Amino acid sequence: MKVYTKTGDKGTTSLFGGARVSKSHIRIESYGTVDELNSYIGLLKDQPVNQDRKDLLENIQDKMFTIGAILATEPGNSKVKVPTLSMEHVSSLEEAMDKMDESLPAMKNFVLPGGHQSVSYCHITRCICRRAERLTIALNETEPVDPVVIQYLNRLSDYFFVLARKVALELDITETPWHPNK
Repeated sequence: MKVYTKTGDKGTTSLFGGARVSKSHIRIESYGTVDELNSYIGLLKDQPVNQDRKDLLENIQDKMFTIGAILATEPGNSKVKVPTLSMEHVSSLEEAMDKMDESLPAMKNFVLPGGHQSVSYCHITRCICRRAERLTIALNETEPVDPVVIQYLNRLSDYFFVLARKVALELDITETPWHPNK
């Protein structure tokens, strides 16, 4: 199978089910950003500090492909078999955050991203996740999106924030609090 098909040379692409849309369509922006997020999760997974979390991060990457498939399927097409996302997947993120939170100091301020490359990658991944969420919500305003997709992306960005704090703790990096009007 060749990687190139030449079918997109005029600026359109196919959704699962066959419908063609512009490559600038909000649906394509949504799942394209989920794909970008998945790549950053791979970068995050490759950080030595995350070796104990590798399985969870790979599971999250799997869910990114699921979300991409959901978003790439034309609305109302019941002939295409698409993997599903459930509230159990959202709950698994909550459980992972709760476990990390047990060892984290209470937050009293926002924290400035940075301090170590691995911490920064967590924050970049969180920001891309928020963009994917915003684009998916924008898509939902014109064409229905499974609400669990939006919930999962929302919770996932929270997960990356908590992960940034946990990684900072594990690397003995002092979080820099944000103090407005400094």
